[in-house]
This record gives sequence, structure tokens and C-alpha cells, in this order.
Amino acid sequence: MNVSNKIGVITDSFRLGLREGIAKAKEVGAEGVQLYAVRGEMEPSALTAQKRRELKDYIASLGLDISALCGDLGRFGFEDEAANRDKIEKSKQIMELAKELGTDIVTTHIGVIPYDPESERYAAMQNACRELCAFAESMGAYFAIETGPTTAHHLKSFLDTLGGKGVAVNYDPANMVMVTGDDPVRGVYTLKDYIVHTHAKDGVRFVAVDPREVYGSVDYVPGDNGKIRDLVRARQVYTETPLGEGHVDFDRYFQALADIGYTGYLTIEREAGDQPEANIRQAVEFIKGYR
Repeated sequence: MNVSNKIGVITDSFRLGLREGIAKAKEVGAEGVQLYAVRGEMEPSALTAQKRRELKDYIASLGLDISALCGDLGRFGFEDEAANRDKIEKSKQIMELAKELGTDIVTTHIGVIPYDPESERYAAMQNACRELCAFAESMGAYFAIETGPTTAHHLKSFLDTLGGKGVAVNYDPANMVMVTGDDPVRGVYTLKDYIVHTHAKDGVRFVAVDPREVYGSVDYVPGDNGKIRDLVRARQVYTETPLGEGHVDFDRYFQALADIGYTGYLTIEREAGDQPEANIRQAVEFIKGYR
């Protein structure tokens, strides 16, 4: 099949500085970049109006677009009601920054969604996401939850309760393979109404564990006295691989994206390995092989 989607790169994957990473993305053949906007020089409060214009102009001068910003605030996402007010306000600031820089999409992790919709943790996550959904819709933006911590079916069930499409999906097929064991091809059809951005990433899973062992969770006690978490850190539960070398069936995955009419970015993310630039170059060529 032919893949016409633009190719992006998360610049932090190069493990360089901000502008160096953007320039490197251009060098390896990407057409867009995704930028972390949580701390450091990309933290919204650190970017003056002038710095925002300069950054936008620099990216445009290279002929690149911004595919999305990453607004992942960590620490269990929105599971902790006591921490959510500050996180919601910062998420809104990141969405405003995204619009100013020329993208409608902010990606994030919200935590591991409980299966009990009556639980306090579920309510905390739902309330936060409902507010962010309304805010995103008011400005024509998307706050996109990354796949991985829960199955596609459960994520869709949660999204359907929010009353809008402002909270959407950043689809990462490797996270599904590595953590939940969910079928990333079937998941595309399940989440078709919500997918606004994707990560091009691959991986394998060796053993099934509770997703909370991977992502952490409020009040969750790691199993077996923390030994499972040790296995996760040692990459003995799952491992990320170069694109095309893991268990994501990209022939069927790209076909599924085409079937649902997805025309957005395939943004390469490389979190593991000691040769990120070489791996990202290989990933660019891997995707271009479908054109």
C-alpha cells in the first residue's frame, strides 16, 4: 500500500538541544517536529512573545511544521484530584502555546484509567478531562491521550463520557504491543473517531504485567515487593525496537489508518537504544518505503 502521511520526529529523541534537534529532524528527512513543552526553554512561562515568534520562524525557515506539542506532566497524569488544578491550568497554557506556534494538537498521558467508573480515581480523571475537552473545543484544539496504559476499548469507553472530541487520541501502536498486549490494528478501528496524531514506534512484549507496574499509579503498591518494577526497568518485560523489528504489523497498521481516513502525521519516537539518530534515520526510510 502507499502511505502519504507526513513524517515527523519527536526532537527530544535525538537527545540534543532544542534547535539542534529541530535541525537534525530536517537533516534526516522529516517534514515535521513534535516538541516537548513542559519544562526548560519550552515551558510556556519561559517563552516570551518574542521567543515564540523566533521559534516559529526558525522552524518555518527549515520548511518544517509542528506536528504537535507534548504536554505530558507525569506523576500519574490526572489520577490525583489534589494535584489536578495545577495540572489542568498548565495543560491549558500548553494548548494556548500550541495554537500560537501553529499546531492544534497537544499529546499527553492521563494515567491508568480504572475499570470501575464509580471509583474516585476515575472521577478525578473524568472531571479533569471534561474541563480540558471543553477548553480544547473552545479554541479548535485537541488534547490527545497517548495509547498504552489501557486497552483501546476501555479508552474509547472513557472518551465517550466526556461530551465532546476536544480530548482525543495520540495513537502509539508500540505502547499497546508492549504494555497491554492489545492489537494495535484492531485498536485503530475502535478509536477511529478520536485519532488526531500518531507515533511511529515499534516494540515487543516478553511477559504480561499490570500496566500500573509500567506507568505507576496513585496508591498502587508494586507487586512482588517491587521485583516486577525492577524487571520493567531492566527491559525484561518489554523492549522498544527500531521500526519494523518489533511486533507491530506495519502493513496492516498503515492500511488501517488509511481505512479510517487518517491523514495526519506519523511522528517517529525513539526512547530506547544508544544510537537514536541512526534509528530515526532508519525509521524515516522505513516509512518512505511505503510511498
